[in-house]
Amino acid sequence: MALEIKLLSLIDIDIESSFLVLGRNMGVRTRIPTFGFLILGGEEPLLVDTGASHADIMQRLGMTGFVTEEMELENQLARYDLKPDDVRWVLHTHLHIDHAGQDNKFPISTTVVINRRELEFSVSGLMGEQYPAEYVKHLIDRLHTPGALRLLDLELSGPEEIVPGVRCEAAGGHTEGSMNVLVETAQGTACICGDVIYDIQNQIVEPLYQIQEFEPQPTGNHATTKRAEKAAVKKALQNTFVLPVHDYPARVEAGRVIARLHDEVPGREESVEMKLPSETGAIAGMEFLPHDALVPAGV
Repeated sequence: MALEIKLLSLIDIDIESSFLVLGRNMGVRTRIPTFGFLILGGEEPLLVDTGASHADIMQRLGMTGFVTEEMELENQLARYDLKPDDVRWVLHTHLHIDHAGQDNKFPISTTVVINRRELEFSVSGLMGEQYPAEYVKHLIDRLHTPGALRLLDLELSGPEEIVPGVRCEAAGGHTEGSMNVLVETAQGTACICGDVIYDIQNQIVEPLYQIQEFEPQPTGNHATTKRAEKAAVKKALQNTFVLPVHDYPARVEAGRVIARLHDEVPGREESVEMKLPSETGAIAGMEFLPHDALVPAGV
């Protein structure tokens, strides 16, 4: 079944640059989008990730959130003539503060789908306020309500199909329970990969500080090993499209990013020229930046 994915812009976040790409411009602030992904074309709509509960909650992590009226979840769904009640499934790549904050806007008849290990990890306390108490408490309520929550065991079961054309697999990176959502489109499989990838340009196209061929740069925010993070990126790239939550999608061929997309997949594409490490300035682990790129914002 050929499905389509629409990007919903749910919150912008002001964040420290090296949080996104390990070792990049430490102390420099940058602003990133946060998307939800509406899957259409099947019998019922599905939504992957629901953004933050509200802009101010990002201050718990020293970040600043921005939510305009247009970004409000109900208004983003209304662009496709939908209301929260119309969404049959909500899938979560993981349960961080900017991904699982608006589940309570969906009726209890909407089933929330997560990897069981992610729910376990969220209550472990290892990542603190990245898993806000109010989010977890809502999921516990769903846990004890018939049909309101579906738990997957992807590390043990392998990929699981949710509806025809949509299946989930263990991501292998970012958090211990993160999952990829794989969607069959008319042009190939699209991988919604959560935060395994934050920044396609600086992690994959021109990977910061990397000199080996096809070696991605990890993010600065992960709970697994560096090797697991690199493997998780490579796993996501074994698909026709890759869709991070905080960057625009890309088309991939043989693990190489060849084009970028904007607000839907499949959709209009802009070509990307892949550069070799020697062409990026990343020689022998050194990246050459203009002086003003190293000055923190506001200085």
